[in-house]
Amino acid sequence: MESISVFDMLKIGVGPSSSHTLGPWRAALRWIGELKEKNNFDNVAEISVDLYGSLSLTGKGHATDIAVMMGLSGFDPVTFPIENIDKEIDFITSENKLKLNGELEVPFVPKENIKFNRKFLEFHPNGMTFRATLKDGSKKSSSFYSIGGGFTVKKERKRKKAKLAKFAQFPFPVEKGTELLAYCKAEGKSISEIVLENEKSLRTETEINDGLKKIWDVMLDSMFVGCHTEGILPGGLKVQRRAFNTHKNLIGEAKYSNAEEWIEAIRGTEVKFRQILKWVSCFALAVNEVNASLGRVVTAPTNGSAGVIPAVLMYYLVIENHDANFEDIRKFLLVSGEIGSIFKKGSTISAAMGGCQAEIGVSSSMAAGALCELMGGTPEQCLMASEIAMEHHLGMTCDPIAGLVQIPCIERNAMGAIKAINACEMALDSDPSKAKVPLDSVIETMWETAKDMNNKYKETSEGGLAVKVYLSDC
Repeated sequence: MESISVFDMLKIGVGPSSSHTLGPWRAALRWIGELKEKNNFDNVAEISVDLYGSLSLTGKGHATDIAVMMGLSGFDPVTFPIENIDKEIDFITSENKLKLNGELEVPFVPKENIKFNRKFLEFHPNGMTFRATLKDGSKKSSSFYSIGGGFTVKKERKRKKAKLAKFAQFPFPVEKGTELLAYCKAEGKSISEIVLENEKSLRTETEINDGLKKIWDVMLDSMFVGCHTEGILPGGLKVQRRAFNTHKNLIGEAKYSNAEEWIEAIRGTEVKFRQILKWVSCFALAVNEVNASLGRVVTAPTNGSAGVIPAVLMYYLVIENHDANFEDIRKFLLVSGEIGSIFKKGSTISAAMGGCQAEIGVSSSMAAGALCELMGGTPEQCLMASEIAMEHHLGMTCDPIAGLVQIPCIERNAMGAIKAINACEMALDSDPSKAKVPLDSVIETMWETAKDMNNKYKETSEGGLAVKVYLSDC
């Protein structure tokens, strides 16, 4: 079993999709690395990309073609200024050429050199092949698979041995929930403390704190930006941003000048039950409206489900504990990352493989367990909260209208966040020893459900809402 760090599960990237945008972007960068490693880069004369299966069927709506071009240009999805994406794509489309890795200019006509193939490759629904013709006429190609959450692999998994070796370095290697609980009991530690020890085997505590701080900063910024941006989302569905008006009504006349002051301002607002529901929904909607407009968000564990974890964490900061600090944020992110990794090892976090249960379901489960620890829950109660959250997302389909991560995706983040809070409260009031469904069983059930699910409900836009609602009617 490979090692999965919290920084694998929570990654900074660009919307709207971790599997259809971030994954192909990273795959293009990996391919450039392969060309350089094999001394083929300087001899490249032409390039093309084939997108297969789900990447083809919903690729346009997920900006897969844009992501591929950005990756081929050598730009980093973590640091590239998102406001400059249109400028770079306009240059490629108008000049019909691309500067490979920012170094080598090659002819490139997007409509001809990026091919959308409805065919599915056997290994995974999100397949892509990069092709290069060298100056001597020889051809080179390499295939990658975007398996969800921004993770990209090759069929032969050449890096698997290194991943296994790194996993063996973990003082507390975890594959299942039962193993995690056993470590907690034997060591007398919380889940976050066990996860922190694993992370410290990979990097220093200062590096861990700095990395988690950057993740939280992006989460907070995406909520802040989403709550202060109005208008229509791109893509043709004419979806009105809702976080702006909801936030405006909730925040009232409070004064603030930045995101940190904003937190304090929210703490001073009225927080009856209706307001709490609206705040949590507002936070989640804000993040995914930013995501839908190619904004910067944290893949948690995917872009389509990026709003759940920040919304639930923000709920704790502004509603439950006004004295909360970075230590609370760190615990939350460590626990959520570990729960997500258990799902990835035992099932999937790819909607193309498992439907929306693999995205919103997993993110809700991650958030529920993490919130439970902050609320004083035992490790057993934390995993019970995670189980409850997933149990009530089982079978959820992925059927985005027009292939856009907007309807029903944005609202589902709000629903997933609310379910996570509810699951946490139910677990805190329960005796885990009397639970009928352990987390590991619900993960196994989720995987069986994913395998049984019809492909038209797995991010293909060939079933469900995607065929019942027409773009022309919007």
